[in-house]
Formats: sequence, structure tokens, C-alpha cells
Amino acid sequence: MCPTAATLRTPAHQPPPPAIARPPGFSPEVAGEPRCADGLLVSEETYWREYYLESDIHYEWNNGRLEEKPVSDYGTFLVYAWFIRLLQHFLDTRPIARMVALEMGFRLPLPTGTVIRKPDLGVVCNTNPQPLLPLDASYHGVFDLCIEALSDLERRGSERDTVTKKAEYAAGGVPEYFILHRESERQAFFTRTAAGLYVPIAPDDGIIRSRVLPGLQFRLTDLLTQPEPKAMVHDPVYADFVLPEWREAELHAAAQTRARQEAEERAAAQTQRAEAEAGARRAAERRAETEAQARRQVEQELAQLRAQLAQRRPPP
Repeated sequence: MCPTAATLRTPAHQPPPPAIARPPGFSPEVAGEPRCADGLLVSEETYWREYYLESDIHYEWNNGRLEEKPVSDYGTFLVYAWFIRLLQHFLDTRPIARMVALEMGFRLPLPTGTVIRKPDLGVVCNTNPQPLLPLDASYHGVFDLCIEALSDLERRGSERDTVTKKAEYAAGGVPEYFILHRESERQAFFTRTAAGLYVPIAPDDGIIRSRVLPGLQFRLTDLLTQPEPKAMVHDPVYADFVLPEWREAELHAAAQTRARQEAEERAAAQTQRAEAEAGARRAAERRAETEAQARRQVEQELAQLRAQLAQRRPPP
């Protein structure tokens, strides 16, 4: 949506962009306040020089005409933000690509004309022939994955993402295209066929798996519930790439606990064996002493009997 004069102001020293054509409804700048140039016809050179880095209003360029990027509602932003965090977790664990989400545009020369698009999120794989360089302010190749946070505040904004950009990204060679929204029925996930057409990615038991980023997967319902990472660490869908160090630390701590418990159990068993052996020795000693006393008593009694017999025996 174009900002109003009450919400944004342009520095007085900033020259107004050249107006090559003024479409119906175009509002000129008034008293130094920003104007909406949506629909304005400008050359590609003028777009790159004066509109691409526009800070107040973000424009894309469609074969000579400026198109203002629409705004998504907060609920859709939350879905988009959760997906960015998920993707960052994945790339932290498996650095096979880079992502940008700073209004970075890329140029698509299409049979119907050239367009310059700024996807809400773009991904460049390490295998892409055109690397994403640190000083790039625009991407000079074709993104491997484009993500748009669908804006349905106006019909044209919704149609731009679901129809126009879908056709452009497919024709331009973008291998995957995701459309995110706060309502599940308005989400869409496409993969490009060898014929250059997008077909929906079929969910497997409610899970979308990327082909461009092998191993990246997410549960469709989680886009809406947006679970916290600590709840995803042990989820089999995310366990391989969401904070695996947490799980490894927990496994290490659990292994240490088990080792300590086993050592304590071994020590207790050894103590029990030692006590049992000591008890057995004491019992054996007591039995030996009892037997010795019994033998001594028997010997004493025999000696007494012999003595008595000797007294009764008549002298020779």
C-alpha cells in the first residue's frame, strides 16, 4: 500500500523520480511529501538508479512499469517469520545454501518482457552457477527458491503472487516457489518440472519436503501453530536440523548420568559382595569356634570318663 503524506516524508533535497507516464490515480508529490509511483512507466535504468533502493516504498519493475510491493498482515508475517527461523536452523546445520530477505531483487528476462522481482525471501544454493557475493545489492542469477508472504489486502496483490509471479518464476527457471499465508488453504508449495511448469509439492503425511534443499521439511500445521525450537528438538520431523547440539548435549548428559548410576550400582554391588563375603567369613569362623569348643568339651568329657573308669578299676 502506498504510504500517505501523514506517515512518510521525503528529504527536501531528494529529487522526485522522473515521471515518464502518469497512470490514472497517480498522485504527484505535494510539499516534499512522498508520492506513490505504483504503475508509473520508467526505464529499467531509471528503476535501478532511483527506485530499486527506495527506502519508503518498495517497488518491483514489470517490463517498464513500477509495481509497489504489497503489505502482508501480521498473522501472515508470523508464519513467514517462523519459516525464516526454521530455514536458518536448517542452514546453520547444513550450510548448503544462503538466504536473503532484505528486499534483494533479481532480473528475469522472459519471453513476454523483462521483470525485476524482490521476493520476500530468496535462497541461493552453493551449487548455483551464480554465487551470492557479500557485496551484492541485487542477485545476478536466478534464485533456487523464492518465498512470498501472500498479501490479500487487495485482490491485485494476491493475484500478483499466486498468478503473475508464479508464471514468471516458473518461466524464469526458479526451481521451487513457496507461498505463505496465515490460512492453510491459501498456502502453496510448487516445484518446477523439466517442462518448466510448476506442480504442487504433494505433502507426505502432512509434511512438505523441499527438493532444492534436501533434508528441509516441515509440517503444514506447524506453519500455523509455530512451535518453539525447544519443542522441535525431539520432533522426528525437525530433530536432524533444529538445534541438534541441544539434543546432543542432552544425550551426553543422559549418558553421563547413566554412567554415574552404573558406577554407583557397581560400587553398591561390590560393597554388598564384600559385606556378604565378610559375613560368610565371620559365620565360618563362628562355626569353626563352635566346633572347636564342642571338640574340647568332648575331649574333656572323655578325659573325665577315663578318670572315673581308672578309679573304679581294682588295683592289680
